[in-house]
Amino acid sequence: MMNPFPTHINLLGPCAAAFILVMAGCRGSSSSRPPIHISPNMDMQEKFEAQERNSFFADGRAMRAYVKGTVARGGLREDTRYYLGKTANGSFVTQIPIQVDAAVMERGRDRYEIFCSVCHGSAGDGRGIIMTGNYGYVPAPTYHSDALRAQSDGYLYDVIASGVRTMPSYAAQIRVKDRWAIVAYIRALQRSQNASISDVPETER
Repeated sequence: MMNPFPTHINLLGPCAAAFILVMAGCRGSSSSRPPIHISPNMDMQEKFEAQERNSFFADGRAMRAYVKGTVARGGLREDTRYYLGKTANGSFVTQIPIQVDAAVMERGRDRYEIFCSVCHGSAGDGRGIIMTGNYGYVPAPTYHSDALRAQSDGYLYDVIASGVRTMPSYAAQIRVKDRWAIVAYIRALQRSQNASISDVPETER
């Protein structure tokens, strides 16, 4: 004899019963039985928390200082010319220690416009929006003075990395290679505002 009820109606009862059982198990009642730990070492790890006492060491501290001379992976910066803009004896390098090409110049222009132009101006004349907006800041110097044209590349890099007078350090915002790219772009700005006809190729005059 043919079943007068469709198959999905026949399954309705068992599904409803299963749903009720599941919900009954989630009603939030308390239990005196200990919880089941599938992986106990994940719940109770053998480790010391910060500021916790550890009797293994004589001073009883779990937190240990780095071993003297320890350097984080990738943090060994032996090339002082690249990372500090200085020679081994501490004097500023006279030339940018990276290859300067069109890509570096474009990167320098991009970073300069973001971080430097607001004070130093797009032309490097010290007439950025912060300086011309009467906000009370100490005027930023122009890059086109004889004094700054005569400064070494390492000095300009150090100013970006360490700051000078009222200018703060930008080491946290600008990575090392980008600092050198900005120095290269500043040199281009200086040359553009202090060039003679002899600096222009004959084909471009």
